[in-house]
Amino acid sequence: MGSQDAIICHEFQETVAQYLIRHRSFLDVLSKLQESTARTQRAVAKAITLCGCLEAKASKPQIPPNVVFSDLQAIMDTHLRGELCETCRDVVETEIGHALFYLTALCNLLELDLSTVMQKQMDRIETLGPFYLA
Repeated sequence: MGSQDAIICHEFQETVAQYLIRHRSFLDVLSKLQESTARTQRAVAKAITLCGCLEAKASKPQIPPNVVFSDLQAIMDTHLRGELCETCRDVVETEIGHALFYLTALCNLLELDLSTVMQKQMDRIETLGPFYLA
């Protein structure tokens, strides 16, 4: 993570700390985080079922028997077709922003630095490489 990214994370974390007033209890923050992730999922579902800008087309992956691990990413499907229209993109971005707000609020309450958490996670992913199956 670059220094500019760390600065943005730090500024975001400070802004969240400044404006988190109403839901200061960690129980409130946990429930708001869960609610915001559910709203994000709902926004994506609505893009599929209500708007139709996205389509979900899922099936069991067909993985050749002798495939090399490095080729798996090209073989695996996202099951999404189409792209978010401007309206749905705006809603999904807003809901993801709310989820980030409450995730950051939880970091604040637990006295965790968001950029440090992200850097440690990136280090784990890079260290474990293909064996990091999140």
